Amino acid sequence: MPGQLLELHVENFRSLRDVTIPLGPLTVLVGANGVGKSNVLKVFELLADIIRTDLEPALETRGGFDEVTFWGGPKRPTTLRIRLKATWTTHSSPNAPDEYDLKVRRYSAPSNRDYGRYRLTRSESFQFKRTRGRGRRITVSGERATIVDTRPKSTGPEESSEFGIQRLSSGLSTLPRLTSTEGGTEVARVAHQLSSFRVFDVDVDAARRPSRVHYDDLSSNADNLAAFLYALHTGNHTGDEDLWDRLVDDARSVLPQLLDIEFVKVGGGADQITVFLHERGLRRPTPLADASYGTVRLLGLLALLYDPAPPALTCIEEIDHGLHPQALRLIVERLREASALTQFIVATHSPALTDRLLPEEIVICERDDDGASIIPAITTGDVRAIIEESGDLPLGELWFSGVLGGDLTGDEL
Repeated sequence: MPGQLLELHVENFRSLRDVTIPLGPLTVLVGANGVGKSNVLKVFELLADIIRTDLEPALETRGGFDEVTFWGGPKRPTTLRIRLKATWTTHSSPNAPDEYDLKVRRYSAPSNRDYGRYRLTRSESFQFKRTRGRGRRITVSGERATIVDTRPKSTGPEESSEFGIQRLSSGLSTLPRLTSTEGGTEVARVAHQLSSFRVFDVDVDAARRPSRVHYDDLSSNADNLAAFLYALHTGNHTGDEDLWDRLVDDARSVLPQLLDIEFVKVGGGADQITVFLHERGLRRPTPLADASYGTVRLLGLLALLYDPAPPALTCIEEIDHGLHPQALRLIVERLREASALTQFIVATHSPALTDRLLPEEIVICERDDDGASIIPAITTGDVRAIIEESGDLPLGELWFSGVLGGDLTGDEL
């Protein structure tokens, strides 16, 4: 996989009051409804919106700073922070990762005329590894951005330069315009990786409908499922002649009545395509519009997992929803295989799916009495120790019984 996100640290974003989450090729957030799993995914939605629209519009579309920040506890937060560590740029490594840090501060407006209003400030920093021990740090504060080239002391002092930037403009949205010698290439790489991510959740009603015969990326709600499956079927964009056959074999292994999948062009200009399922014992094929909820969700997930050109990061909400437990083993296996191309962050509250995970893939999520998420609630080392002490009981059974923790009550903030 071309680099990955290593760690996410968040302070005062929704229920994430103070969490640091280690991330691997496949990270599965396990916890009851309302413990903050979805809020982890919403962090990436916020960052992507900051890149597309800038900081202030991204916050305003979510109701403003006070709506975005933590609601629990006796005091309203004045700071929101998101920090990332990754290996996305050329010279980065787990020991010398790329680092991005965003802090947004709230303070009251100074005049009586603005009573009840507030203003925001932001500060950002980027840090990248370069060649032969050299590094680069870019900081943004107020209306000033500073670029510092760091190097070993034996080679001389640091070199720095400054330039102006709008007061609330984000470095993620503006600094990619820098030249390569100023660090624009590295910032652009980080911004591209974050902006290309998707939170995937199949909208079954939308996925059932015909879609335009045009090859696009699989949409985040699978409303172009028919066209995307057709593109995989034709093989024109995958370079892998066996990919479609493997997908259909997977579908048959979970749907024993399924014989084959075919496509029919519809519409006056035949500019749309729909999916038909050939099923055992039926005189005619079943249109996807009449297929079961679980069948449509399964096909949407398989399309995602067989995507030949996925984004850097894929998040999946409640991946087990609507699936038969027998499908979960296959889904976990395909997630591991697909994580060679895209990093996955998956949310679930299914013991059956958790049973099929490895200790390093699971992140237990809880919530405290003030409404703050505790993520992870237990370390990977402790998970391994508990498994050993329990006589190798499945992870899902250990989690559901409470041995691994995991608050089973509460409403998400």
